[in-house]
Amino acid sequence: MKKLLVLLMVCVLGASCVACGSNNEAAAPEANTQTEAVVATEAPADEKSEGVMSYEEYMAADLDTEVVVETYVQAKQSWWEDKATVYTQDQDGAYFLYNMACSEEDYEKLTPGTKIKVTGYKSEWSGEVEIIDATFEIEDGNYVAPATDLTGKLSDDTLINYQNQFFSVSGLTVEASTQQDGTEAAFLYNWDGSGADGDDLYFNVSDGTYTYAFTVESYLCPAGSEVYEAVKALNVGDTIDVEGFLYWYEGVNPHITSVTVK
Repeated sequence: MKKLLVLLMVCVLGASCVACGSNNEAAAPEANTQTEAVVATEAPADEKSEGVMSYEEYMAADLDTEVVVETYVQAKQSWWEDKATVYTQDQDGAYFLYNMACSEEDYEKLTPGTKIKVTGYKSEWSGEVEIIDATFEIEDGNYVAPATDLTGKLSDDTLINYQNQFFSVSGLTVEASTQQDGTEAAFLYNWDGSGADGDDLYFNVSDGTYTYAFTVESYLCPAGSEVYEAVKALNVGDTIDVEGFLYWYEGVNPHITSVTVK
């Protein structure tokens, strides 16, 4: 489930951004509790079934047209009322599946690496390209993607080419965020500091030239998960390495799944 938030992309020379999520929904979904690290596996041969698009064909397809892809589950964000939101990827690119039709029983089967055939419609929400109104079939095969190293590439024009992929960045510095009372902190609950423990976490990081706002999406990595607690323990000035999914909303809005203080 997405949230209606606001993202300001990248600010130059140390100015901080405010990042956010996306679509609005009334009720909270069941949070994902499977946030443990998984081991990358060898990329499968690029053999698509009849009628299935390659990633290149998928990206070339017009918005609001039907698409059929074969992809592999990388992480589950949420399940609610027989709908699942899932991060998936093959060896060529990533597909974000929003509110895909899925029973609770089938949701439990969508473990990291599971191969699925997805039929849905290509859509876009404020820059985030995704598949909506989808159905799926579980197929034989398993693949967990390694993190794509985007160190030094966060401000590149080519960053959009990695949208929704599992990625890593090393050597970032935690910058201060401003709370509602004007004081500074290493992170905020919600993008504006209006939340409490259990809500999304937002924190600013710098690569030495630009400052970016990163998010711990609470449906993907809830309170008590390793990354959620790691961000709560950050201090301004810490040097960190991160991993996550390169989600998009009015610009890059990474959903972080791992933080390591160096």
